[in-house]
Amino acid sequence: MSDRFDCFVVFAEMRTGSNFLEANLNAFEGITCHGEAFNPHFIGYPTSEDILGITRDERDRHPDRLLGQIRRATPHGIGGFRYFHDHDPRVLEPLLTDPKVAKIVLTRNPVDSYVSWKIAQATGQWKLTNVKKRKDAQARFDGREFEAHLSALQDFQVLIMNTLQRTAQTAFYVAYEDLQDVTVMNGLARWLGTRVQLDSLNTALKRQNPEPPEEKVSNFPEMERALARLDRFNLSRTPNFEPRRGPVVPGYVAAAHTPLLYMPIRSGPEQAVRRWMCALDGVEDGQLVTDFSQSSLRAWKRERPGHRSFTVIRHPLARAHEAFCTRILTTKKGSFLGIRKTLRRAHNLPIPEEEPGAGYDVNAHREAFTAFLAWVKANLQGQTAVRVDGHWATQAQCIQGMAEFTLPDMIVREDEMASYLPALALQVGHPAPGDPVPLPNAAPFSLAEIYDDQIESLAREAYQRDYVMFGFDDWA
Repeated sequence: MSDRFDCFVVFAEMRTGSNFLEANLNAFEGITCHGEAFNPHFIGYPTSEDILGITRDERDRHPDRLLGQIRRATPHGIGGFRYFHDHDPRVLEPLLTDPKVAKIVLTRNPVDSYVSWKIAQATGQWKLTNVKKRKDAQARFDGREFEAHLSALQDFQVLIMNTLQRTAQTAFYVAYEDLQDVTVMNGLARWLGTRVQLDSLNTALKRQNPEPPEEKVSNFPEMERALARLDRFNLSRTPNFEPRRGPVVPGYVAAAHTPLLYMPIRSGPEQAVRRWMCALDGVEDGQLVTDFSQSSLRAWKRERPGHRSFTVIRHPLARAHEAFCTRILTTKKGSFLGIRKTLRRAHNLPIPEEEPGAGYDVNAHREAFTAFLAWVKANLQGQTAVRVDGHWATQAQCIQGMAEFTLPDMIVREDEMASYLPALALQVGHPAPGDPVPLPNAAPFSLAEIYDDQIESLAREAYQRDYVMFGFDDWA
């Protein structure tokens, strides 16, 4: 159908109207959108078994086969799919750099998409075709959660934009508000190469939450205050061309009075460091300075000449055990339930379906953790469909990410915190800093109870970069 493109991808996110856009694309003869083809938790749609004969397991092993099948399946038309920032990372670069793949970028005001997402979570209703069956709920705004949501959207949009710039390509940008405009949809179809035009749009899907924000958010005044410190211009339209933001800046922590800035690496000794920083100034945890943006962090630095910043690295094996126990093994708040389910189903991780109970003994813990370490190695090498999360990414890569905005003055090893953190506080004028106190990790069994040569070997294979870059020896 098109001599320019042989397939298309819709770069979107949850609650941006991508289902509605797909429904209207599929209304054009010769255009077929196959859902979320590379969602690591399902293929195409939650109840689908395959796409064009390619099963989910085959896709996970060979994602290029599915991409090739979509290219070939419509010889007299064009096929495509929706891709979100947390879908299979192995196909992202081939998609972005191939000029034969048409790029459609769908965006929505990030506040609106966040509120819609929170309401859908509360009601369990992700699509609406019958208004009579609409479920009502209010969203509760969480400032930190929203900032993480916004950061992920911005980073993904900047990656798309910069890659297209470097490869001399352009995308077809569609805003959420454009989805109701049949002339825009017809223009998109022509851009994809079809001459068919629609007189009206598909009306099967209904907008779920048409009310104004103050009616949809239970703590609307709190949301207004939280958003007041963000750049309103960047939020007023879309995140397409917003300036780069360091992905970890919102997680940085400054002491209440002492000019010290902690740049955490996830699954490290964060709580121990925060308690030490509280003790420096005799304050509670809520009085630490958090929720930085790049501009507010620059202001903090300017106002405190002589400040110092630091991060703390943990032995890779201990850190992997922390990530496993707090994000994968448990089902409690903060765990990654979607990834957990995928690791059980697709990677046969031997962990209980629910929270580990009495039958989960030390041998079961050793078996599950060794399987996790083997999976982490494959994940870090780009061999799985699941994202590389900051909780188990290499610490070398985390610090490299920090460098996009600012580097820490000092990298401290966890087992040397008692020596170096008080010394750092003395450098910035604290008269008598105390020693940090280690905190036990949240785990059904300690690492010492399961440690053996096999576990050490698996950790070295997965985290060779950290072992070499930071000179780590065996854990025990």
